[in-house]
Amino acid sequence: MAKKVGVILSGCGVFDGAEIHESVITMLALDRRGAEMVLCAPDISQLHVVNHLTGAVEEGASRNVLVEAARIARGVIRDVAQVSAGELDALILPGGFGAAKNLCDFAVAGPDCTVHPEVARLVREVHAQGKPVAAECIAPALLAKLLGEEAPQLTIGNDPATAGALEKMGARHIACPVRDFVVDRERKLISTPAYMLAERISEAAAGIEKAVDALLEMA
Repeated sequence: MAKKVGVILSGCGVFDGAEIHESVITMLALDRRGAEMVLCAPDISQLHVVNHLTGAVEEGASRNVLVEAARIARGVIRDVAQVSAGELDALILPGGFGAAKNLCDFAVAGPDCTVHPEVARLVREVHAQGKPVAAECIAPALLAKLLGEEAPQLTIGNDPATAGALEKMGARHIACPVRDFVVDRERKLISTPAYMLAERISEAAAGIEKAVDALLEMA
């Protein structure tokens, strides 16, 4: 039977939503391995809207995270509030600034961040059921916030400031090259740097595909 994997997206676009390359690589890797995907996102407004050509925030503009994530999902996506851990075998979170702006506010508050309640619920429920959870790029910060009391082993690559923030939330940061990943087998957590380090899409893909393999192996 195909493994059923939840994929939490955070919008559409690296600067204010889900990193599109990471999201598509993740989806392609899951599909090639025969997994069934449950794409989801919170039904909330983005923190802000960024012009991806100029990098400037568009003052007064507003976009919905679920509606924007539907662009990546080709319309087949659910509100994360309607997804239960019981229907999943595993969960994965692509990165992009949306993971740190919309799924939580780590980009603004650092270690004092809070996680969107429905995202927090799903992550905690999947983890509590002993099912694996993977996170890419900056998304491991969210896992550090939610599971820090367990001292999980996680990676965001090798940025000292970001690694230090994860450790303040209780995680044990492991430096990791872009094409590799870190597995906390005891807690069934997987993380890979992706575009925290990647300078080209093939570098991000190498680590993400290995992380997906590890996720499905544990599921």
